[in-house]
Amino acid sequence: MNVTFLLYGANGYTATLIIERAAHFGLTPILAGRNEAKVKALAIQYGLKYRVADLHDAQALDTALANVDVVLHCAGPFSKTALPMQVACLRTRTHYLDITGEVPVFEQGKVLNQQDTEKNIMLMSGVGFDVVPTDCMALHLKNKLPDATHLQLAFANDGGSVSRGTALTAVENLGGGGTIRENGHLKSVPNAYKTQEVAFEPDKTRSCATIPWGDLSTAFHTTGIPNIETYMAMPPSTIRIAKLGNYLSWLVKSKWVQSFLVNRINKTITGPDETTRQRARSLVWGRVTNAAGKSVEARLTCPEGYTLTAEMALIITKKVLEGHWKAGFQTPAGLYGEDLVLEGGGKFV
Repeated sequence: MNVTFLLYGANGYTATLIIERAAHFGLTPILAGRNEAKVKALAIQYGLKYRVADLHDAQALDTALANVDVVLHCAGPFSKTALPMQVACLRTRTHYLDITGEVPVFEQGKVLNQQDTEKNIMLMSGVGFDVVPTDCMALHLKNKLPDATHLQLAFANDGGSVSRGTALTAVENLGGGGTIRENGHLKSVPNAYKTQEVAFEPDKTRSCATIPWGDLSTAFHTTGIPNIETYMAMPPSTIRIAKLGNYLSWLVKSKWVQSFLVNRINKTITGPDETTRQRARSLVWGRVTNAAGKSVEARLTCPEGYTLTAEMALIITKKVLEGHWKAGFQTPAGLYGEDLVLEGGGKFV
C-alpha cells in the first residue's frame, strides 16, 4: 500500500498509540504537526517521514497534504482545530478523519457535506471511542426496533483514566451546560440534566448523568431517531458537583480558573500506561423506545477507550485507503454498519 496517510497532531497521547500500532495494519503514516522539534523526534524514533504545518497557515497545510489521500486529525481541542483542517482537505481533495467527540464538530461537518460531495471526498469525525461503539450501539438498537422514537446511550470507563488532551477539552467545555436532542433538534439543558442507574452488567448498576456526547449528532444522522440522550457513568459526588456547576458557570469559565486548571493538567496528567490500558474496559449500554412504549436494551463491552480509539482509527483509515468510502459527511456505523466495533474487539452481550 502506498504511503498516503498523514497523521496530524502526531505528538499527542492518542496519536502515539496510533503510531505504535500502525505497522500491524500495514500502514506507514507521515507524521505531522506544528512543533517541528517534537514531530521530528517522533519521526526519528519510529523511522517515519514527517511534515510541519500550523493549522493557521493555509499554504503550509496545503503543502503538508500534497499527495496525501487521507488525513487522520488527532490535534484537539477539535472545536478549534477541526475546521482549518477540514477546509484544507477540501482545497487539496483529501479524505478527512478525526477522533473528536464534540457535538459542534459533528454538526460543522454536516454543514460541509455538499462541498465534500462535490469534491468527491469523505469527511468522517469520531473514528475512535468517540463515537464508534456508541454509534454502532445506536444502529444495533435501531435495527432491533425500526420504529424507535427515543434513544438513550450510556458509557462507563471501567478501570481506565484520561489523557491530557481529553482533560483539556473537558476544561474548555466547563460551564457550557448540557445538550440533548428533542424532536429532532439539539436543545440546551443544565449540566447533569437527567440521572439514572444503568445496568452496564446484569448484576451491577452505575450512577449516570447526561453529558453532551457526540452521538447527539451522529446517532441522529445514523438512525434518524429524533429524541436522544447521552449519559456517562460517574460517582454520585461528581454528579452533585456537575449540578452545582449550573450555578457557578461564570466562575469555572473565568480566565483565571481556566488557566489554573490547564496548568494543573499540563503538569500532572499524561494518560493511562500500558498496564492500565490492558486491564481496563469500556462499557456501553443503550435503550430504544417506540411510540407504543415498547423498549429494547443492549450492552456492549469494548477494550479500554484509548486502545479502542487507536484500533478503530487505523481500521477506518485502512478502509478508506482501500477504497471503502463514500463522498460527503459520514458516520462510522452509518457507513460501515453496526458490526464495525467488533473489528476493534467490541462484543455485544
